[in-house]
Amino acid sequence: MKTLIPRSLLVSRFAVACVVGCFGLLAVPGRAAAEENWAQRMFSETKHDFRVVGRGATAQHYFEFRNLYEEDVHVAAVRSSCGCTTPSVSKDTLATHETASIIATLNTSTFVGQKAATITVVFDQPYYAEVQLQVSGFIRTDVTFEPAEIDFGQSKPGEVKDRTIKISHRGNPGWRIQDVRSHCSDLAVKLSAPRVQPGLVEYEMQVRMKESMSEGDIRERLTLISNDTQFPTIEMAVAGHVRPALTVSPAAVSLGTATVGESVGKRLLVRADEPFAITEVRCVDKRFSFEIPEGKKKLHFVQLKFDSGDTPDRIAQKIEIVTDLQGGKTAECVATGTIR
Repeated sequence: MKTLIPRSLLVSRFAVACVVGCFGLLAVPGRAAAEENWAQRMFSETKHDFRVVGRGATAQHYFEFRNLYEEDVHVAAVRSSCGCTTPSVSKDTLATHETASIIATLNTSTFVGQKAATITVVFDQPYYAEVQLQVSGFIRTDVTFEPAEIDFGQSKPGEVKDRTIKISHRGNPGWRIQDVRSHCSDLAVKLSAPRVQPGLVEYEMQVRMKESMSEGDIRERLTLISNDTQFPTIEMAVAGHVRPALTVSPAAVSLGTATVGESVGKRLLVRADEPFAITEVRCVDKRFSFEIPEGKKKLHFVQLKFDSGDTPDRIAQKIEIVTDLQGGKTAECVATGTIR
């Protein structure tokens, strides 16, 4: 488990580093770097190469970050060094353990050729910091996709879907697709024979989402391998969302600030596509107790009670809800709070 750092400690360490710097002295080795990188440590990656993409094609990358700290993290702004890339944030305020993404969109309709940008993410809570993300890619003008990406939309677990996309190459009539490589075993691809006209080569490609596709967001890509010696590969985006068979809401339960000896009550909503029973609710912290509803329904309310005890503390605990759905399907949420 990551060590959670209170804001007071962060601020005090940061202040010490500033004072040392002002007097021209060397800070304790590693400390200044650690404080500067508190925000960067939340990111699993900070660089992405879109490689080669077609004109007008969808090219997005999600830089995921997770709040590792006890206090809320807030994104004040995101900006790009180049108009070729538009940044946005999926959620600007994160409680403990919550995740969000900085979404980098390469503007393939208005820019061509080799492009690169630096995305600056500005945090103002728990204190000021900046993180720089690097993106790059090459936008071709002679290859286009219709539609701009393979989008399966919203799907149920185990659902099979097919999508068809037209691939067009303008210029060399001898251009051919030699292979299509999938980076996901849950996708199957079928490519038609080429249709060749003067200055134009077209393919139709069918992409199938198998019933084994995992729950959650689909952010995959296909790589087309051609006989073009200068640009032998080109990337195609695959998107969609397979909704979970079982969900619990809220995913992050805030207990707020409780005083010693106080009890806090919350209600969890547990939902599935088919009737189910809750067999158990697990939490290693014995200060939590739960009222488990009886019977099989598509929707259950679980009453949560937290007894704060007699000791000040910071709370960050996982709650696991076990059901009788196939395979003993479970859902999780996180409860956080403070006892003073």
